Amino acid sequence: MVHSDETVDVVLIGGGIMSATLGSLLSRLQPDWSIRAYERLGEVAQESSNPWNNAGTGHAALCELNYMPEAKDGSVDPAKAISINEQFQISRQYWAHLVATGALPSPERFINTTPHMTFVQGRSNVEYLRRRYTALKDQPLFADLEYTEDLSAIAEWTPLMAKNRSAKQRVAATRIAAGTDVDFGALTRFLFEDLVRRGGQVQTNHQVTGLKREKDGTWRLNLRHLVGGTPKVVRARFVFVGAGGGALALLQQSGIPEIKGFGGFPISGQFLRTTNPKLVAQHQAKVYGKAAVGAPPMSVPHLDTRVVDGETALLFGPYAGFTPKFLKTSTWFDLPFSIRWHNIGTMLGVGLKNFDLVRYLVSELLASRDKKVAALRRFMPTAKSEDWELITAGQRVQVMKHEEGKGGVLQFGTEVISGADGTIAGLLGASPGASTAAPIMLDVLKRSFPDRYASWEPLLREMIPSYGTKLNDDPAAAAASLSETARILQLQA
Repeated sequence: MVHSDETVDVVLIGGGIMSATLGSLLSRLQPDWSIRAYERLGEVAQESSNPWNNAGTGHAALCELNYMPEAKDGSVDPAKAISINEQFQISRQYWAHLVATGALPSPERFINTTPHMTFVQGRSNVEYLRRRYTALKDQPLFADLEYTEDLSAIAEWTPLMAKNRSAKQRVAATRIAAGTDVDFGALTRFLFEDLVRRGGQVQTNHQVTGLKREKDGTWRLNLRHLVGGTPKVVRARFVFVGAGGGALALLQQSGIPEIKGFGGFPISGQFLRTTNPKLVAQHQAKVYGKAAVGAPPMSVPHLDTRVVDGETALLFGPYAGFTPKFLKTSTWFDLPFSIRWHNIGTMLGVGLKNFDLVRYLVSELLASRDKKVAALRRFMPTAKSEDWELITAGQRVQVMKHEEGKGGVLQFGTEVISGADGTIAGLLGASPGASTAAPIMLDVLKRSFPDRYASWEPLLREMIPSYGTKLNDDPAAAAASLSETARILQLQA
């Protein structure tokens, strides 16, 4: 027998940072609405939001070179890096508001100060990093950016990367001391706990098996309890599909025309991890390098400090791989089952244009442990294999879509898919993802509730002081905002 529930205002599909952030916002903007979140697994934050399934970088473009690629003429444009940083500041301000009002616990339980660095080797890379520094150093949001080509200075910043490195090697590094490490798993749990306190419901072990638009405009969700429960039906006035790698299949099942032409390309990953206290004590930073030729931006090598559940570790990677799964806990049929008549041309077009990516993934799949450790030694010359364990990171599904004049393109970023009538929205893609959850969810709200959004804006400005402005256009405002959020989040300004 199928149990039918009453109609609710909002259903969030997926127990990750995106659903948690949207639920948190809606519970404040519209406290009279009924909100339910459904997660397929036994706990929330077990896929991409799990702290060991991502690098925990508060992506603010302080160290990630892929946000400032080098043009053919050698120039670098800071516009995208500034945009990413602006978005991260919105997330930080929202988290600070939640901490200040008691909705989130002590901030060191989910965010900690961790310097963000970039490290490059070789003459051409050094010249590029110098140009990048020149383009950023006078931007208000990057005012504290430091640059050096001095190995002894790098040794002061991060001893592990300088020890036993040849003084003849051309190297350069940048650093912003006020970077962050974020435990998105803990943050997700805290946001959902707050949602429950505010009257929302979070139900785990519930899988959405059907998603269909009803004649009255509501959405019918067929759910199956994975621990022997009775199947049930829930109807919702608004549905958000925040199911990570599972979002594409659900949006396709919904039948909305906006999903036509979209496909997904799954990329898996691994990290080397150490908890050796002697090593951890010598490296307190997130250090990003340059991606290999043909590598996707999410595969930029980096040696990171991680703080998870109060314990500090180091991660190096990622080492990319391929599996047809769209989630770590899903099936091998995800990729073939995602193929439709309307996206097969897009997917074939992407395949024909990205042979370099295929070659890179094959080389990564064939890489031995010794080769993986050798890659680590390019960052940390004294690395010993026995100090490091190999762990599997989360699945990422890169967006494939059709663009006029270009055909099928592979997009490295996030894509909001919204139904024309505003009753359903979903999120596809990966980085910068979690770090920009707040501005992405504000975009979802603006698209989905255009008739209500104007009435929500005064409260949004209270929660996010820079809302509607560009901090980077006002040096005084940028400095004040960075200082205030750092104070509330107990970060080093």
